[in-house]
Amino acid sequence: MNEIGLSLDTVWMLLAAMLVFWMQPGFALCEAGFTRGKNTANILMKNFVDFMFGSLLFFFIGFGFMFGSEGAGFIGMPNWGDLSFYKSDLPVEGFLIFETVFCATSATIVSGAMAERTKFSMYLVYSACISLFIYPIEGHWTWGGGWLCSDAADGFMMRTFGDVFHDFAGSAIVHSVGGVLALIGALALGPRRGKYGTDGKSRAIPGHNLALASLGVFILWLGWFGFNPGSQLAASGEVNRIAISHVFLTTNLAAVAGGTATMFVTWIKYGKPSLSLTLNGVLAGLVGITAGCDAVSPLGAAIMGAIFGIVIVLAVEFFDKVVKIDDPVGAVSVHGVCGALGTILTGFFATGVSTEKGVFYGGGFHFLGVQALGVVSVAAYVAVIITVVFFIIKKTIGLRVSPEEEITGLDVTEHGLLTAYAGFAMLPDTAAVLDAEYEVLGDVPVSDAVPVRKVTIHDGVEPKLTKIEIICKESRLENLKNAMIGIGITGMTVSHVLGCGIQKGKPEYYRGVPVEPTLLPKVQVDIVVSKVPVRAVIETAKKVLYSGHIGDGKIFVYDVENVVKVRTGEEGYDALQDVE
Repeated sequence: MNEIGLSLDTVWMLLAAMLVFWMQPGFALCEAGFTRGKNTANILMKNFVDFMFGSLLFFFIGFGFMFGSEGAGFIGMPNWGDLSFYKSDLPVEGFLIFETVFCATSATIVSGAMAERTKFSMYLVYSACISLFIYPIEGHWTWGGGWLCSDAADGFMMRTFGDVFHDFAGSAIVHSVGGVLALIGALALGPRRGKYGTDGKSRAIPGHNLALASLGVFILWLGWFGFNPGSQLAASGEVNRIAISHVFLTTNLAAVAGGTATMFVTWIKYGKPSLSLTLNGVLAGLVGITAGCDAVSPLGAAIMGAIFGIVIVLAVEFFDKVVKIDDPVGAVSVHGVCGALGTILTGFFATGVSTEKGVFYGGGFHFLGVQALGVVSVAAYVAVIITVVFFIIKKTIGLRVSPEEEITGLDVTEHGLLTAYAGFAMLPDTAAVLDAEYEVLGDVPVSDAVPVRKVTIHDGVEPKLTKIEIICKESRLENLKNAMIGIGITGMTVSHVLGCGIQKGKPEYYRGVPVEPTLLPKVQVDIVVSKVPVRAVIETAKKVLYSGHIGDGKIFVYDVENVVKVRTGEEGYDALQDVE
């Protein structure tokens, strides 16, 4: 190969590695958005650990396990940081980086399924195990010259089946492995507190920020264009140009078909299109097409994507409601189910260009059987090893945090952070004033305060002070505010609240599970009046808020003992008069 071509191939491989690395923040944001805010820092920390541990362990040991030539086709030899054993036209250090980001991806998948109740110390242990010998060994079987991918005439697969297992970019090798790990981990941990009622019915625990989750999916989508096309490992020459372009197209078609199918399925099933599940549908399409993105036609990719988009809805409901496995992000369904399904469907949709022909193209069931064998073999190995790892951890350091720690949130109990959103939280900066003395912040003497025009109280009777508390939908706030100003109200306090009650309106679904209407977001408007008649406020509010449907709100009326205006020291009726 000429120097220009080799240099181009190297640059393409490293660019693809950067795109796959970019999937790490995608996973972090997606997982954080699908879980509760009190565990955000914990989620982010685990995603950093995956890449940090994965990079070190894969460099020192895992790379040799995966690509070492010894081991009778089942395992390579640890390289102990020495890369000289690997021979290739491409720079070995660049190839190491490319494979490292794949290893880190496999480990990252697990964290979402085990989120919100896993000890951080325990996570360090099993994340290390994934990067050290779980991913590298099964990767040796499938990509490193091992028994599933060896095309030697005397190799097991060629002697037995006359063909080898095909997983172009890792539907099974990376994603279904991550899904199996997630499944076993979620089973070992058990569900989050409150996920299932005493009757066994699944309860929705909505993620705190679907904007973050959506951004994470877009980042993952972009990273997949390094994940799949990058696996070509070359860009020079006509063959590679055509191959990369084809993989780009099939990858995107599967993603958009998966998201579209999920959108319509949830629309029909729940009455409204589900954003959270549609995000899973896009990922399902990307995961499923990864094995055969080089081998199927664009039309085949779109059909496969639609299948994944339908299956993901059924899989999420099955694991959540039937098997009762608590998977906050849908990792088992997206990566485990669709990763395995995509690898097997390649045996149906392969056109015969880069592999044997699939069933739909006259190839019979031969190639399909090889694909199924690969999926089952890899899944069985991973399931056995991780079960042993979790058993040992459970009997030693323990898998799960205490109930009190889980309720409080892992951000504070595992990392000492009150919140991952301190800049957005209305919290006092206590650390800055612990040792400080109180001081007067105002620079205007009380005697020089802006005077207030006194309002004469007729008949010498102190007017009654009344607080009116209005709880309503946020969508009605602007109309309510304008109406109050219209009848002479000059001051009001508005708060976002959660109303505790039963609302029998239109059902709300989160990931296919009805959201129990016990805490509903509302707006609370507090008004204290003396001059404006209480009845006028009530009737005006009723008129503005009334729709005739459940959820219009409530109005509460209280007696107020006193009101004090801090600036002037005025009290009672005078304190409420804002005529300056």
